[in-house]
Amino acid sequence: MGSADVFRARLSVNGRADVPLSPPGGLLDVLGVAAVVLDAQGRIVLWSPQAEELLGYTAQEALGQYAAQLLVADEHLDLVLQLFAQVMESGESWEGVFRVRHRDGTQRLLEWRNMRLQDDLGAFYALGLATDQATLRRVEQDLALSLRLVDQSPIGLAVLDTDLRYVSVNPALERLGGLSAEEILGRSMREALPFGDADALEAAMRQVLRTGKPLLDRYVLGRTAADPDTEQAWSVSLYRLEDPGGRVLGLAVSVVDVTDRHRAATEAERARRRLALVADASVRIGTTLDLEQTARELADVAVPELADIAAVDVLDRVLVGPDGGPGRASGDDGPVLIRALAVASAYPTVAVEAADRPSELARYDADRLVTQCVNTGRPVMVSELGTQDLTKIARNVEAAGLLREAGVHSYLAVPLIARGEVLGALDLKRARNPEPFTEDDVLLATEFASRAAVCIDNARWYRQQRETALKLQRSMLPEMPQHLVGLEVASRYQPARAGSEVGGDWFDIIPMNRERTALVVGDVMGSGINAATVMGRLRTATQTLTKLALDPAVVLRHLDEITAGLDPYFATCMYVAYDPHRAQCNIANAGHLPPVLVRAGSAPRLLDLPTGTPLGVGGGVLRSVTVGLDPGDLLVLYTDGLVETRDQDIDVRLDTLLGLLQVPDASLEDTCDRLLRALRQPDTPDDVALLIARVTG
Repeated sequence: MGSADVFRARLSVNGRADVPLSPPGGLLDVLGVAAVVLDAQGRIVLWSPQAEELLGYTAQEALGQYAAQLLVADEHLDLVLQLFAQVMESGESWEGVFRVRHRDGTQRLLEWRNMRLQDDLGAFYALGLATDQATLRRVEQDLALSLRLVDQSPIGLAVLDTDLRYVSVNPALERLGGLSAEEILGRSMREALPFGDADALEAAMRQVLRTGKPLLDRYVLGRTAADPDTEQAWSVSLYRLEDPGGRVLGLAVSVVDVTDRHRAATEAERARRRLALVADASVRIGTTLDLEQTARELADVAVPELADIAAVDVLDRVLVGPDGGPGRASGDDGPVLIRALAVASAYPTVAVEAADRPSELARYDADRLVTQCVNTGRPVMVSELGTQDLTKIARNVEAAGLLREAGVHSYLAVPLIARGEVLGALDLKRARNPEPFTEDDVLLATEFASRAAVCIDNARWYRQQRETALKLQRSMLPEMPQHLVGLEVASRYQPARAGSEVGGDWFDIIPMNRERTALVVGDVMGSGINAATVMGRLRTATQTLTKLALDPAVVLRHLDEITAGLDPYFATCMYVAYDPHRAQCNIANAGHLPPVLVRAGSAPRLLDLPTGTPLGVGGGVLRSVTVGLDPGDLLVLYTDGLVETRDQDIDVRLDTLLGLLQVPDASLEDTCDRLLRALRQPDTPDDVALLIARVTG
């Protein structure tokens, strides 16, 4: 026992060194063992205080009395005398239960131990040690129960002394630790059964010893001599042991193997994280119809939870259209041309340099793992990569060396499949993450890939449709007329940002009879190929009607009837007919933003025109207004994509446009470029048409 934790009472004996005494409340005190000594004639010569407490007679009442007459009933007197003679003559001890008389007249069953004593003069005496039978039986039962519980308990139990060394262990703890009791007893906790963080657990043990406050259900991880390769989990509880007098004896330790529960909880937590990742992927992947952005979103979701390095690659034939084209793969079992779309890493690493750069085209032979993945349409996993495996992943020897330098040790590729077609692959690598890829990782990566593949396929088809719409729209944009009388004209068309559908904005410059010119700017509400087609039909109709030299309001009324037949499409339109001989223009407006008039010596202003209803609404009033123009005047026509934003009021944006036009440029081309640079938002989802005309006289 540690001296610091032992209660010590000291007694000076005849001036000699102090003798340590045990405190009251020990086992002997619980049993209350009485001592009685008889001389050879059977008289009581010694009577202990415990005898007085047990039998009721004081020492003065008992000493000198014949024990048999004082303590034994008459019917048992002969038996007692016979037993006394046996002890005194032969020296044989006897033990058993015997009924004796209490001072109050009742009889008590006592457990006796009797033996003969001899003094230095050769005289014999009889010593009797007695305790209450019920008390003794209760202590024996408690002890037997405790021993049986400890020995047969499935819970590991141990007792440590105040120096935290094992003094007792049960069989269950031997099995848990894989060591025998002989190998454990006398050793410290960290020497015998190192449960996880030994320093922290030892500090907790000392705190329990110091405070007496139990520590319950402490979760501990570690490895044992029985299975050093597998991490185990235990629930450890600590209790301070004290004797009835409060003296600290040590610690009781209970250990429950909760490895199965720990593994189940770990798996449940892993499953919860995976479900959260899938939910996160559903939100983060496919936020736009931009192909590259969708690929980046997939790569970003995969790191770092699933992989340290992720790459998204698509087959080049997927990007060139359903009919294939240059660079198409040679076949289902041959090499493939792959175009990288995105690469993501959980941390800076040279493994990124080994990956194909986004938009880069690479040819992978049939023996490469990514080729096998896209050709078979099935995941390819290599849990533990060897040197030869790295050459089947990287594009060349140098790239394989970079992967080796980065510590890449596990690889997984899953196909991107949408609507039954393999589009490419999600390529995953682990380096710092020490765990190899497992079948669970394959399932999670496949879930990511299947969700992302649909988004990538949508973005792929959208891109193809958008490019088709752009080609259609650009093919319908007018060529600048060679000879315009009294006008100098500049124009621009810009499509919506990548990821947005092509709109129906258009402009036109149409020569008319008598050297007049029609300037038209319009915007079909909607987007995509259909909007571009409607725009083309309206532009063709406008050109036809212009040849008839009709009033602008009449032209717009005819266009309104045409658009109404193209339900559900609507359009806005500004139609200007300029006459150089009269130095004026007639303007009609069908729901469009007003043009800007820039005149030398005056501030730019929006023309105050009657705003008619948009084309296709039907039944609205459309009127023409005549505006005089002087040499040098500028007329600026535009669609809403130039000035509308999500975060600013349209009046603020129009004021900005007027402010930009206060300072003239050297040319109309420069003015177009400056307006687009200043006003055009890079993320606007709308296209824009801009037409500027200057009167030359």
